[in-house]
Amino acid sequence: MKHKDPIAEARRYVDNAKKTLNENGELDMETKLYQDEKYVRAAGNYLWLGVLMALDAVFKVRKDRRTRVDINAYLEAVGKRDRKLLNYVNTGYDVMHLTMNYDGVPAKGVSDEGFRLANAIIDRCETMLS
Repeated sequence: MKHKDPIAEARRYVDNAKKTLNENGELDMETKLYQDEKYVRAAGNYLWLGVLMALDAVFKVRKDRRTRVDINAYLEAVGKRDRKLLNYVNTGYDVMHLTMNYDGVPAKGVSDEGFRLANAIIDRCETMLS
């Protein structure tokens, strides 16, 4: 299904990430650690995919959704236009894609930062499209 509003679709991915952690990610309130890294990984993946949708809407780095684009292509395109967004994307890549998705780090603080960065990137992309 093709969505006409990539920003709304990106936000839907963020909502899915939040739902995944809230409904399935058991949080130990004392240690502030999620008990199952599977849900942290899933949330990180949803967040990063949402960010890529927003970036693709603005920067047109990926011509076809079925192709893979190296992160450096995004960084180059973003860096030419918006240095603050570049900082968000660099940090977001580390937090959402590497730390949450690949490493499955269960710390709630890491996940909270992933959500903050995803929303900041999507908001900035939305502003650029206006």
